[in-house]
Order: sequence, then C-alpha cells, then structure tokens
Amino acid sequence: MSSADLLGIPPTHLPDDPAASLLDAGVAPDEVAAAHPASSLAWAVLAEDALADDRVVEAYAYARTGYHRGLDALRRSGWRGQGPVPWEHVPNQGFLRALAALSRAAGLVGEEDERHRCAEFLRASSATGARELGL
Repeated sequence: MSSADLLGIPPTHLPDDPAASLLDAGVAPDEVAAAHPASSLAWAVLAEDALADDRVVEAYAYARTGYHRGLDALRRSGWRGQGPVPWEHVPNQGFLRALAALSRAAGLVGEEDERHRCAEFLRASSATGARELGL
C-alpha cells in the first residue's frame, strides 16, 4: 500500500484521450500532436520515437511538453499535486509515459536532478507504471 493510499488520497483518472485512437490507427504522431496538442500520449510517443533515434534534445522537448500537458489534465481531473495516477487506467498512460521519457531524456542531457525527480514522481504516481516503463 502506498503512502497516498494511507492518507486516503483517491486515485486520479484522466478522461479518454482522442489521440489514442488516431495513434492506434497508424496516424503519424506529429500529425496527432498537431491535431490534439493537449494529448500527453501524442507527445509521449514523439518523445519515445526521438529517444529510439538518439534525438535526445527533441525527445526532451517532446517529453516535457507531454508532461506539462498531463499535469494540466491531472489538475482538471481533481489531482492536487499528489496521489496515485494508476497505470491500469489506460488514459493515464500518456502522462506516465511522458514522465518516463522525460526522466530518460533528462539523464541523457546531463540533468541528473531532473532525471531522478521524474523517476521518483513516476514511482510515487504508479509503481505499476514505473515497472512497465522500466523505471
């Protein structure tokens, strides 16, 4: 049981992301991000693709955008800066993926404090997500 559970902080569940179906249908992530700039998932996919291609600065920028878009969505969904963001709720995965990508990209550009902070934030938000994402 996490400390958030002990404090009685309810989990945050983001609403469905319209970008998910477009990405699933094979629409290019940059087109999806342009059509749905509030989608953490679209930015996370762009970041993950950039990381895979060793485009670290682009990955960092994409991941940071997805992270901030996700924070905005979490706040609109009642999140108050702490508490679980369950991986098991699929719409949360875009934010969690962006957070993981930001941690990785920050480490690659030498921002160790940011890498560590993002990895810890991910683990505190969703232990399952951190395991699924390799952090």
